[in-house]
Amino acid sequence: MSPGMRVPCHSGARSFSGAAFRRSVVPPSLVLALSLLTASSAVGQDQIGIALGATPEAVSVEDLDGNAVDLAEWIGKKPVVLQFWATWCPVCEALTPKVNAARATHGEAVAFLVVAVGVNQSQRSVKRYLDKHRGMGTVVWDGKGRAVRAFEAPGTSYVVALDKSGKVAYTGFGADQDIAGAFDAAGR
Repeated sequence: MSPGMRVPCHSGARSFSGAAFRRSVVPPSLVLALSLLTASSAVGQDQIGIALGATPEAVSVEDLDGNAVDLAEWIGKKPVVLQFWATWCPVCEALTPKVNAARATHGEAVAFLVVAVGVNQSQRSVKRYLDKHRGMGTVVWDGKGRAVRAFEAPGTSYVVALDKSGKVAYTGFGADQDIAGAFDAAGR
């Protein structure tokens, strides 16, 4: 990737220079995938990311203190909705009211995990953000891109719902996706 090349991320709302990606912990394969990605503001279910019906690997990520967290703690045990998220993502921010409403409807029946991606943010910056924005749910750190690869996340604002057996029941990307539908699909 040349130093002047820009990589689109979630509907072009934020892009990164080649130098920013080289300083991050994003694997080169993800950089290439993101550089080829051109997405509209909302992409319908099963058009991007991991396929419906697939069973993603329950990889290990970290909590915000650097301790290992195994996603198998939730996946395959109860319905789960994951949102790939960043502090700098305006689309993620726009999804917050929809996520909060769906979480209120489903309560503890559906686990909600925020997967903080390791691009242009750190565990420390995520903690600072969470100090000001409480109640986001369980936040895990994907600094090595394991969850990004396992769920084939195209960028931030990507949402994946898994049913109780751990199979993908919904995928969506962008501000206009059906978050209530994602929680409903997970809970079926």
